[in-house]
Amino acid sequence: MTKDDHVDHVADGVGSSQAVSDHSLTTASRSPEAIDRIHFTRSYAKINLTLDVLQKRPDGYHELATIMQTIDLYDTLCFSLLDEDRVSMVCNRPELSNEQNLVVRAAQAIRQKLGLTQGLTIELNKRIPVAAGLGGGSSNAAATLLALQQWWQLPLSMHDLWEMASALGSDVPFFLSGGLALCEGRGERITPLAPHWPAAMRWLLLLKPAIGVSTATVFRKLTATDHSNGSWSQAAQTALQTKSELLPTDLYNGLERGVLEQYSEVAQARAAMLQAGAHFVRLSGSGPTLFTTFATLPEAAKTQYQLQKQGYEVYLTRAITTDNTEIAYF
Repeated sequence: MTKDDHVDHVADGVGSSQAVSDHSLTTASRSPEAIDRIHFTRSYAKINLTLDVLQKRPDGYHELATIMQTIDLYDTLCFSLLDEDRVSMVCNRPELSNEQNLVVRAAQAIRQKLGLTQGLTIELNKRIPVAAGLGGGSSNAAATLLALQQWWQLPLSMHDLWEMASALGSDVPFFLSGGLALCEGRGERITPLAPHWPAAMRWLLLLKPAIGVSTATVFRKLTATDHSNGSWSQAAQTALQTKSELLPTDLYNGLERGVLEQYSEVAQARAAMLQAGAHFVRLSGSGPTLFTTFATLPEAAKTQYQLQKQGYEVYLTRAITTDNTEIAYF
């Protein structure tokens, strides 16, 4: 994790972990014979509705305030037991099949913390765009931590998982709980929000330009005018929680100006979205993914079709919770 790569969220928990004394899954957890050999889970993406960049801290990080929301765009992970003391991983995108993948590092973090020798094979079917400002890799890591805890019934508290998630990356802790949240500071101060969502924003259309964006570079190029005091995120939080009108102009991202100026492909994609029918367009995180919202499916699908005809990578999705709580639309 780089010091400038941080649009994050933290989940708290209580309790403490216990040691697994025999280095297997037989103490304070299920034995290998007692668990299914295969386990599937989903790993959801996120968008940043707002992103306020505050002052730079002495440690090199920026203070942030951001409202993040889990969306119904996901990768699928398949875990299977391996009769060897190692973790192997394969992805449908071969360049991601390596030991530095956050999925492998998350699994190894649990094995090392509890002294486990149980081997594991992880298959990752990637659908979330890579390096897109949607948190795909971080979501994969959090999903791995949660899956192993639940599948193997490990003696790990939410705080234990949060510590491991924080060490893996600044976006990872958010995905331990997901949903809708206001995240402040460097990501450690979290205010979970009730799942309220404007009906006029019930369909989300995402466009991933065919380029990569360096988060560290984006932060280094910030100017004084890009900084704010967190008021955009606070105002959006108030609107959502009181079920008041949330206008497109309320969805501010302090990184957007710099990204649009530095990456002409993103600016061109934004213009294409507006021409295709989007009423507004915002950047998610540090990008390059852009998003807009629609109140009806026909309108969203029409814009999606127009953009796909131009060769753009487009996703039609929606806001979701990850605990089966119903979203209250207003």
